[in-house]
Amino acid sequence: MLYLSNHNHKMKSTKINLKYIHIGIIILGIIFISLSIFHTSLWFDESYSVGIASKSFIDIYLIGSNDVHPILYYYILHIFYLIFGTNLYVYRLLSMIPLAILSIIGYTHIRKDFGEKVGLLFSLFTLFLPLNCVYSGEIRMYTWAMLLVSLMAIYAYRIYIKSSYKNWALFAIFSVSSAYIHYYSLATAFIINLILFIYFIKKAINDRKKDSKSKIYTTELKCFTVSAISQILIYSPWLICVWQQVLGLSNGFWISGPTLKLFLEIFIFQFTGNLDVKYINQNIAILYGIITLAYTIYCIIKMHFKDKEIEKRKTNNAGVWAIGVYFLVMLFILIICIKKPLLYPRYFLTLTGLFIFFLSFYMANGGKKLLTVIISVITIIVSTTVNYKMIKINYAKSNNEPIEYVKEDLKQDDMIIFENESGSGFVLSMHFEDIQNCFYDAENWNVEPAYKAFGKDLLYINNLDELNDYKGRIWVVDSDNYALYNKLLDKYGENDITLLKQNQFNTEYHTYRYQISLINKK
Repeated sequence: MLYLSNHNHKMKSTKINLKYIHIGIIILGIIFISLSIFHTSLWFDESYSVGIASKSFIDIYLIGSNDVHPILYYYILHIFYLIFGTNLYVYRLLSMIPLAILSIIGYTHIRKDFGEKVGLLFSLFTLFLPLNCVYSGEIRMYTWAMLLVSLMAIYAYRIYIKSSYKNWALFAIFSVSSAYIHYYSLATAFIINLILFIYFIKKAINDRKKDSKSKIYTTELKCFTVSAISQILIYSPWLICVWQQVLGLSNGFWISGPTLKLFLEIFIFQFTGNLDVKYINQNIAILYGIITLAYTIYCIIKMHFKDKEIEKRKTNNAGVWAIGVYFLVMLFILIICIKKPLLYPRYFLTLTGLFIFFLSFYMANGGKKLLTVIISVITIIVSTTVNYKMIKINYAKSNNEPIEYVKEDLKQDDMIIFENESGSGFVLSMHFEDIQNCFYDAENWNVEPAYKAFGKDLLYINNLDELNDYKGRIWVVDSDNYALYNKLLDKYGENDITLLKQNQFNTEYHTYRYQISLINKK
């Protein structure tokens, strides 16, 4: 009796310890991913988000329909714009919040459905995986997509375990929300809905074979029908934009076809966030990814092939389907890539919640405690290294220098002009939205409808002749060789163009170069 009492007390104590460790990880992790986000620097994609957030709901729909992403995230931003105005700190916090919520879901949902260890590891990887650290403050839709896709998958699993009206309703909400926030999320929603449909059809057929009185059109299939029709109806206002946007994305000059290098980038990116900015040495990033994945594969082998208990092996479905859906989405995109290249590493952020669950599920159920702790510690070390680099980059003094340079001489009647190659020009324009902004589209990208997101009334020109009648001061923003400034000088000559001041700046944030020329045009 004394042994049983001590044993039960020890088990209870372990559970209490895990509970408080879990809560502690969530609190510390939220603080950790917030350390680098309180800054006002932007890069091109973020400047687009900031610009479109200030438009009306109707304008967001019209402008967004010409962009390459759905509009739900921009609507979320706009709601906060109506409350706080254009506030980059608020916008960045808005990207951190989904990760904080997802880590809490590790405690409230994953822990409940799959056990203490899986839930704890899920929260830990959500907050300390270097990739999430990198994107916790990015003013884009990716962390929101990650949250919505994860919730959709959670309720799909709960429907698989126990079909209920509540689970179906929540699944439908998160599924259609996922479809409205990113096209990779739309693909994921389609695949998960299809899997549920196939599962319940198969279940109904098997039940009918066992009992001829069983109905083919079961309650589960009725629920699925209502859910599917509801999702289609809610999404139908956007369907007319989908094909146009997919074509626009595929024709983008920056998306190339699938290559071995691209798949390596996807692999590295999913672990460390390295892409256009290298937050950690590429070799270290590859090594960390290989070690983590190799250990997870070891856990899979141990769990699936060495575990002879049938009941335990049935629970393996969750881990299989998490990574299975991930690769089914990749396969789906690859099939589309036969005609149009749509494969891009950053877009897989939408599926990172499934990837994190895959790691957590197998490490908790098939791993060794010591090795799992070591992998967790390595993850925290790598993430800390990445976060330190990000803090240095995001808070670098050089990031504000071009903004301050313009501010010190800016007048209300000035114009800011930039062209296609100048990502820095778009960024600068969003820091001065009330000033007349002009985009010189020399290469005829045909992006005028989408680029109405920038500034109050963006002047969109294809030919410098459209500036013939303009007289006044112009801030010319280049990224290399003062290209646009020299074009203006060649066209109008030194008699009509007076250079008032000129300087160049190299910022740490996304390594942007600003070549700024203030001219007066007669």
